[in-house]
Amino acid sequence: MKEFLAEHKHSFQKITAISGAGISAESEIPTFRGADGLWNNFRAEDLATPQAFEKDPKLVWEWYLWRRNIIESKAPNPGHTALADLERSHPDFFLITQNVDGLHETAGSRKLVEIHWNIFLNRCVSCGQESKEKISESDSRPPRCHSCRGPLGTVMAWFGESYEE
Repeated sequence: MKEFLAEHKHSFQKITAISGAGISAESEIPTFRGADGLWNNFRAEDLATPQAFEKDPKLVWEWYLWRRNIIESKAPNPGHTALADLERSHPDFFLITQNVDGLHETAGSRKLVEIHWNIFLNRCVSCGQESKEKISESDSRPPRCHSCRGPLGTVMAWFGESYEE
C-alpha cells in the first residue's frame, strides 16, 4: 500500500478513507461478527442498547471495561500507520472510521471522525458532561460524574440509536 501511495499521491485531489473492523482485527481487537465475533458469545440486546444500560448498568459497565482493557493492551498496526502517514503527506485527506478503539488517533491520525464514537469517552447521563477520564476497577458501577454525581455512560453508538445530527 505504501508503495502505491508514494507512486500515485501526486495525482490525488482529495482522499477520503473509510475503515472498519478489519483494520483493528489486525491489531488483535475482537470484532463483533464473523467466526470469533463477540456477538457469538454475547447478546447485543443485553450489553449494547440504552435499555440494557437502564436495566443493568453494572453489567454493561463491566463489559465495556473488559473491552477497554483488551484495547489498552493493543497497538496500532501498519494499516493505521499508513493512513496517518497519508494524512501527513496529503493536505486534503480525511478518515472516517466505524471503530471505537482510538487506534487511528494513537497512530497519529487527526483529520478523522469516529462515527460510532470512542469507547474511552464517558458521558454523564444526567448533565451530559464528557471526559476521557480512566475508569478504574475500584470505581462504582456505573461510575459517577464529578460534577453532578449522575451515572456515567460510555459515548458509543448503541443498537437502536440514531446518529446525532
